[in-house]
Amino acid sequence: MNPFSAARLATLLCGLWLLALASLAHAAAPDFLVDADWLADKLKDPKLVVLEVRYHPHRHTTVGHIPGAIQVQRFADLGANDELPIMKFPSRAAFQATLRRWGIDDDSTVVVYDDSSTALASRVLFLLDLYGFDMRRVKLLDGGTVGWTGFNELTKTPTPPRKAGTVSLKAPAAQRMPGWTDVYRRVVAERAPRITLIDARPADMYEGSRIQHSVQGGHIPGAVNIVSLQGVDGQSQQWKSLDELAALYKAVPRDHAVITYCHDGFRSTLVWLQLKALGYKDVRVYNGGWSDWDRTLTLPVVKGSAPFDADFSL
Repeated sequence: MNPFSAARLATLLCGLWLLALASLAHAAAPDFLVDADWLADKLKDPKLVVLEVRYHPHRHTTVGHIPGAIQVQRFADLGANDELPIMKFPSRAAFQATLRRWGIDDDSTVVVYDDSSTALASRVLFLLDLYGFDMRRVKLLDGGTVGWTGFNELTKTPTPPRKAGTVSLKAPAAQRMPGWTDVYRRVVAERAPRITLIDARPADMYEGSRIQHSVQGGHIPGAVNIVSLQGVDGQSQQWKSLDELAALYKAVPRDHAVITYCHDGFRSTLVWLQLKALGYKDVRVYNGGWSDWDRTLTLPVVKGSAPFDADFSL
């Protein structure tokens, strides 16, 4: 082989190697995740609607927000305000009215961000998907406010009201948001073999050693504890790789129907989004979660680190 041919071969191999690396990097992140540079380039797009869901909603004005972002009040806007517990899913009509108030049309591009490791933002994505919005048009800002402020500034200038949107939502599939009776029958009573129930709360709440935002500690019999926030880097607020997510959920069979819950439906929708990114097909979110199960005071509760205690292991 002459030197010229060898040089061309080396260049070709190098190019293929770089292409392979790029493909691996692309495969390492879900396609709905975008970074701050992507968003900064799109901010002037008239079809773009940016939604901010802060843990402390007042910081939208006191700390600031991404220019043009619309404030989402996580309790008032994302829950069924006239039901108990208040964080059951809003009706199709109520959520559609909220989206229209935010200026969202069927062909809008929606970008959602938060300051809570995407747990709050995931609830918005779940509701959009639940009610049939085109999810190819929905993005999640990886890194949230931390990622944005690395090279960009927040603003305290109020976002002007948008023209009312015309989005039309669809009726949801009922099995995607099971209630306590579904969980009780299938998991607790029938021990259905192809269902995995995931408790997404911190381990001490699952075990019952810490009681917060509830009356009693412990978990639903049969639930396994997988803390969804462990799939996000707490400092950078960025998602971990798909390989790391797969390791987090390695005990969950891919052919199972998965039901997930937390206290009020944020960390549980993060489970839904993480499993969706991993290719799981049937992931459902308990409508009301632990707040619903706990408040009855009569449904069975297990304490400790195992899914079942002695009474339920028989």
